Amino acid sequence: MLTASVNNTESVTIDFTPAGPTLNDEPFAWDLVRLSDRTFSILHQNQSYNAELLALDRVAKTVSLKINDHIHTVQLKDRFDLLLEKMGMSNAANAKVDNLKAPMPGLIVGISVQPGDAVQKGDSLLILEAMKMENNLKASAEGTVKAIRAVKGDRVEKGQVLIEFV
Repeated sequence: MLTASVNNTESVTIDFTPAGPTLNDEPFAWDLVRLSDRTFSILHQNQSYNAELLALDRVAKTVSLKINDHIHTVQLKDRFDLLLEKMGMSNAANAKVDNLKAPMPGLIVGISVQPGDAVQKGDSLLILEAMKMENNLKASAEGTVKAIRAVKGDRVEKGQVLIEFV
């Protein structure tokens, strides 16, 4: 299930069921024909629409569409976003990281950053070998490396701070 907010106002619920898509729990019947990579012809309730994909941001989950010469920005939320929102953690994805702790005991076999480096969510920070496997630990959010509390070859314990961020 998804929710979609159109132009920061209208919010609808979209679900994909075996019987077909639903919009606000009602069946949604449409004919969609792809004309090119970015343009589509849509027929819904005997009305024709020309749609063009202007921009797609998978990380921010936003889509910009031009439909019959009107531009619409759609903000999508999947079930995980909705769960975080329900738990009061909707801003967790935009949070700054404060430090990286060892998720398990292991051996530091590589460090990819230095103090002062700016990192983005998903950037590789270090490699921790545990149970004969190399684990690439990545940034959970954006931040700037303040200090590195381990060096290559160190044995670390679960929960030990490895990297501090500003």
